[in-house]
This record gives sequence, C-alpha cells and structure tokens, in this order.
Amino acid sequence: MKAAKFVHIGNARPGLYGKVISEIARKGVCPFCPAQLTNFHKNPFRKKKFWIVTDNMYPYKPVKRHLLLIHRKHIEHLSEITKGAWQELHAVIAEECRHEKITGGTLLLRFGDTKYIGSSVTHLHAHLVQS
Repeated sequence: MKAAKFVHIGNARPGLYGKVISEIARKGVCPFCPAQLTNFHKNPFRKKKFWIVTDNMYPYKPVKRHLLLIHRKHIEHLSEITKGAWQELHAVIAEECRHEKITGGTLLLRFGDTKYIGSSVTHLHAHLVQS
C-alpha cells in the first residue's frame, strides 16, 4: 500500500510534526493504528472498546487542553462508524469533559480525503479542544 494512503505530508505543520509525518510517510504505515501508535505517539493513552483517548503530542497553540479520540479500527469515513462506536464516542466526550472540567470547547472530527479536510492522517479521529 502506498504511503500516501495513511498520511498527507502537505497538511502537516512545519517543524517537528512535519518531520514526524514525513518519517511516517517514508515507512508507509498508519500512525494511529494500534500496532503503530506507540512507535509515533509517546503520550499515555486509554483504550476503550472502540476508541483510544490521549493528549495530542502536537497540540494547537494556544490551548488549555487538546485530546485526540482515535477510532481503534482503521476506518477513514463517517459511514464506517458503527452505532456502538457513536454511542461510546458520546460517552467518552462526556466523561472527558467532566473529568477535565471542560465547560466549553471544540469538537472536530477528521474523516475522508485529506485534500478536503486539512488533516495529515487519514485514520478517522476527533480532536476535543479547550481554548
């Protein structure tokens, strides 16, 4: 499978993040799939049935909190999310908002062709951000 399938170098921010995405592209792997996640993501994470929850290693600036919610199975489009995964996503967001005392923020769900969404990773994931 071609490296472009998993990451889009042109959407990566310059600097360290851009270098990491270039390395991932060279290796031709998905950085969010569970088998590869610990090779590229050094923050601790919690596994749920359908989702992985972790702090973003490259948070948007400036923010108080930036979590990644990564679908455990490699999927790329909303149409692939099961009812159970949607329900768990809702529960995880509510739990994180309570636990982290997030009283307002942004939820951004990245899916589909990266040339239309500005994402550097094709694997479906969400960002929960508190500014």
